[in-house]
Amino acid sequence: MIELQTQLPTDTWIYTSWADYEQIIINLVNEKTKSYYYKGYMRLEMAPVSFDHGKDHVVIIFAVTLFATIRGILATGLDTTTFRKTGIQDCQPDVAYYLRERAQSIPTGTGIVKLDLYPAPDLVIEIAKTSLLDDLGTKRTLYEDLGVAEYWVVDVQNAQIIAYAMADQGSKRIQESQVFPGLLIAILEEALLRSREMTQSEVGAWLLKEFRI
Repeated sequence: MIELQTQLPTDTWIYTSWADYEQIIINLVNEKTKSYYYKGYMRLEMAPVSFDHGKDHVVIIFAVTLFATIRGILATGLDTTTFRKTGIQDCQPDVAYYLRERAQSIPTGTGIVKLDLYPAPDLVIEIAKTSLLDDLGTKRTLYEDLGVAEYWVVDVQNAQIIAYAMADQGSKRIQESQVFPGLLIAILEEALLRSREMTQSEVGAWLLKEFRI
């Protein structure tokens, strides 16, 4: 059993029981900490506070939502929401989307999204400033097991997006979104690069022209 401490290790996977994990996250409810649980291990991450992380986070949400709006794709986006299979898996991705007939599958007033009752998101996005290798490794496997259709990792340092289509508990690299047909990953990377030199409103105007072509 893990002894509950004021300062628990962060950014590393720690072997623990589900019961201990639940108690830990209850004690951390007022802390700005993201939590994950997978295959008997838990991971805590301090909420990202860096300027670059926060900016890329906003650019990606804006770009995806704008594309969905222009193309008439029903979409509901979620920011740092907890998805849980009780006793098995727990995660708090930076961004998640439910699309089309599932866009309103989670009722208003829901707290933790219980995946025993509701479907997994169509798209999950992690913004990686310091957690890139873990986002590409263990978390990718976690989302494969959850049944997420598509997974993107935004590499903040290099303004790149590593995107995967997921099926049959496996994944493959893609250069065009399959859940948002016509959305090229290269366009999103260009938006991230432009956001280094331009305001987000200027990037938005550029995206508007690109998406309407």
